[in-house]
Amino acid sequence: MSGIYIHIPFCKQACHYCDFHFSTSMKKKDEMVLALAKEIQMRKNESENEVVETIYFGGGTPSVLSSEQINFLIAEIYNNYKVVDNPEITLEANPDDLSEERIIELSKSPINRLSIGIQSFFEDDLKMMNRAHDAKEAKKCLEIATKYFDNISLDLIYGVPDSSQNGEQTQQMSNEKWKQNIETALSFGIPHISSYALTVEPKTALNKLIQTGKIAEPKDEVASAHFMILVETLEANGFIHYELSNFGKENYFSKNNSAYWLGKKYIGIGPSAHSYDGISRSWNIANNPLYLKSIQENQLPKETEVLSVADRYNEYIMTGLRTIWGVSLDRIQSEFGQIYFDYLLKQAQKFLADGLLFIENNILKPTLKGKFLTDGIASDLFYLS
Repeated sequence: MSGIYIHIPFCKQACHYCDFHFSTSMKKKDEMVLALAKEIQMRKNESENEVVETIYFGGGTPSVLSSEQINFLIAEIYNNYKVVDNPEITLEANPDDLSEERIIELSKSPINRLSIGIQSFFEDDLKMMNRAHDAKEAKKCLEIATKYFDNISLDLIYGVPDSSQNGEQTQQMSNEKWKQNIETALSFGIPHISSYALTVEPKTALNKLIQTGKIAEPKDEVASAHFMILVETLEANGFIHYELSNFGKENYFSKNNSAYWLGKKYIGIGPSAHSYDGISRSWNIANNPLYLKSIQENQLPKETEVLSVADRYNEYIMTGLRTIWGVSLDRIQSEFGQIYFDYLLKQAQKFLADGLLFIENNILKPTLKGKFLTDGIASDLFYLS
């Protein structure tokens, strides 16, 4: 088995763009930690004869937990599962939670990788996103964290519309401003960067702000230009673009996320968390009170879907095209059969002709020009049964 993901469904405040499952009320935090520990125990039989290689605290904002609570949950995993000698253990954290004292605490814990939600080094961007930290905190936490942690990732968001102090629309983020964000990140010597285009999800505050004209709508052409700058700059600085949104120095790829993309098994613990066993996918209820109630009643609050051949093919196309490992045509033929193989080649022809895809050593991959369009290309290659 690849790993265990633990969803911490709490945040200090709601970022305007976020549609992940979380609550801004911390009242049930202690109760939730006990429920997460119980779910860890309840699901240990799912991984008999499997070994845990990664543990990942995501959210929400996992850094709202105390170090004692984090260590308690890690201990529960060790008590109930077989774990490799040196697992990658990642904690997602926000800069406002990472004081020097807290970073030192974490460095003495089993946590050996930090994923820090910077998003931007500019004050106006952070205010527009409604982040809980400011630009000074972003830089200060990286300055300290790099003294105590070798394996650090940070998040940046591109394609961001600027907004003035009085709420009136202005221009999109300039290429120069985006370059400054990247250069600031590089100045800290961080070995891994995850970077995403700002997307507008239907039920978010960002969507409402755009609809009411308070913030300009993100433009695809701006995001595309920022993406090209990102790829060029990071690759020139020794980063490997190993997944559409992820860049790592050699030996610093996220083992947890790479396992997802390579189709390895994982267990998701907590409200809204997803699991995959190679045959089926399951997901926990995205409701804190109902999750707590179910766990207290010794019931796993999850639904399960058995994946069809077409589902598994489509997932492989989506994840394969997003990574440097691409889509193996040999695997398509051996695992899914001639019908899927012929279908893929037929659907891919127009993208091959347009220079958006290429085939090398029987591996189908996007070109640099095609990378930003990967998700759309993948959907055209899906098998609709």
